[in-house]
Amino acid sequence: MTVFLVSLVGIAFNTAIVAYVATRLLDVRYTLWRLIFVSVVGQSIVQYGLVPAVIDLEGADPPPADVPGLVALLALAVVCAPVIAMTLLVIWEAILPTGAVPPLRTWFKGLRARAGRTRRYLQILAIAARHGLTGLLRGRRQIGQDAEMARSIRRALDDGGVTFVKLGQILSTRRDLLPPVYIAELAKLQDQAAPIPGAVVTDRVEAAIGAAVDEVFAEFDLEPMAAASVAQVHSAVLRTGEAVVVKVRRPGAADTIERDLDIIQRLAELLDRRTAWGRSMDVLGLAAGFAAALREEADFTVEARNLAQVAAAHDKRRSAVRVPRPRPDLSDERVLVMERFTGVSLAAAGPMLPERGLDPRAVAAGLLREVLDEIMIDGIFHADPHPGNLLLLDDDRLGLIDYGSVGRLDRELRASLQAILQAVDRQDGPALADALIGVSTRPDELDQVAFERALGSFMARHLLPGAAPGMRMFTELFRIIAKYRIAIPPELAAVFRALGTLEGCLTAIDPRFDIVGEARSAGEAYAQRRLRPDSVKDMVVEEAADLLPVLRKLPRRLDRLAAAAEAGRLTGNLRLFSRAEDRRTITVWLHQTLLTVLAAASGLMAAMLIGTEGGPAVTDDMGLYQFFGLVLLLIASVMALRVLADIFTKHHEPR
Repeated sequence: MTVFLVSLVGIAFNTAIVAYVATRLLDVRYTLWRLIFVSVVGQSIVQYGLVPAVIDLEGADPPPADVPGLVALLALAVVCAPVIAMTLLVIWEAILPTGAVPPLRTWFKGLRARAGRTRRYLQILAIAARHGLTGLLRGRRQIGQDAEMARSIRRALDDGGVTFVKLGQILSTRRDLLPPVYIAELAKLQDQAAPIPGAVVTDRVEAAIGAAVDEVFAEFDLEPMAAASVAQVHSAVLRTGEAVVVKVRRPGAADTIERDLDIIQRLAELLDRRTAWGRSMDVLGLAAGFAAALREEADFTVEARNLAQVAAAHDKRRSAVRVPRPRPDLSDERVLVMERFTGVSLAAAGPMLPERGLDPRAVAAGLLREVLDEIMIDGIFHADPHPGNLLLLDDDRLGLIDYGSVGRLDRELRASLQAILQAVDRQDGPALADALIGVSTRPDELDQVAFERALGSFMARHLLPGAAPGMRMFTELFRIIAKYRIAIPPELAAVFRALGTLEGCLTAIDPRFDIVGEARSAGEAYAQRRLRPDSVKDMVVEEAADLLPVLRKLPRRLDRLAAAAEAGRLTGNLRLFSRAEDRRTITVWLHQTLLTVLAAASGLMAAMLIGTEGGPAVTDDMGLYQFFGLVLLLIASVMALRVLADIFTKHHEPR
């Protein structure tokens, strides 16, 4: 037993040494089980392969003159164990990179969740197959003008449930990505569901308000006003007499959304790899943006914060359009209590406008001006102003509801958007091109002249007097931007989508409404607003505040620059690699190049020495030159494996 334990300790010690040496020489961290495996294999090859080849353990004792040479060969064979382990690690990493297989300790962790996700994934694939969309997922079919394909996609999304219905509704506003036939089909998706039981509603509301329903509400209608797949809305009256709506998240909705978002992310990765249309539509970016928006929509604390910020901005500029005020003290992530508006959807209010003595054109213009004010002045705007979120109130004012999804623009982006509007107003193609490029990442190979001409032709078709601009205008603009690979920031893309969504509501109110003409008038008003004395004063103060730190440092920098010029050291201040990241990258490249050259030179010298006969004898079969050649070959192998480890392993690690 003692001999066995001693042997076991010896094996473990040798394994640890081999693993440590291999890891240090490769400068890469591997999993413990992988290191143990390659170390044991390396020791086994040395113990049962190389050592018997060097020393005949069962034969007679070697002559005393051969003992030093045999000891040297034995040491060389033992040193081969870490090299063999390194070789196996590099080959393993090339075939099965680290992270490709989850760690063993996680195989049984969350097994139920993975099984549910797999089951849901297979269910989604079955829905796609049932509606004939397998070819589309594999890249064998493309999105074109096929009405039957559009219907199949709409039905598949409808069968997919809450998350996929929401995805279809979002895509129905993306006229910059999908043909009109798909937009028309996806617009038919309705987000409806069976009502939540009254007992569940009561429990959730009481958990949010921290009291019984009867203690806070004078009236609470358990019959929902509307029931969707994520939440449903109830009307209620507080003890103070304030009419409110109570929005309650459906039980299990958050878990369902997270599970389906994981499926959508996987499908997006599949489409990005296998289909050209998926890459052209940037399905990965769409999936990421949709996931962020849907997670915010499912968390009612986000909507409450949005409502509070929008309401404060409306109060600041004394807006005539109302937004509901939230009650954060009665809300949490699952329940939202907010002010209730009394009115009708603007989509159905068209015939009522003349009866109330309202001018449809004035109502449409006021709505457009309100959305533009949110964008250009407030910097926070309703990202989905479709007709269902717009109300004509009983007092003839407009109301905006459902701020679960908002867009935000900082001061710089608002200034850039104004430059875009001014270029459109002047029909200046080069200025519009510069404004669009200024807010994006300029492509490496951009045909500036062709881009300017395309924008000029676009404005000539849609913005000249007598033209009838509509949604095709926004669609064509996005097509041009995508063709020349201009990466518009998501915030500005949200602006264009919101305006595109709003256009349908404006034309429903007044079919002859000129959205471009009204937008031009609004743009002129914003420009004049910035030129008013008080606005100019504020702008100058803001710019001066931004420049003040630079101006403080300027005299010292000029003094140092003059001193350097006087001493002839001006060019010495020009640093080619001033960033630490650039210096590290160049250093890594130099190290890899040097190791590659040394490995090649050592291998060549080793081959020459191994093939050289003569010189002092180490053993009866090997000369000293050949021994040195084997040593040099071992060193060359270590350096070559280090380079290969950098190639196969380091690109998986975040830098």
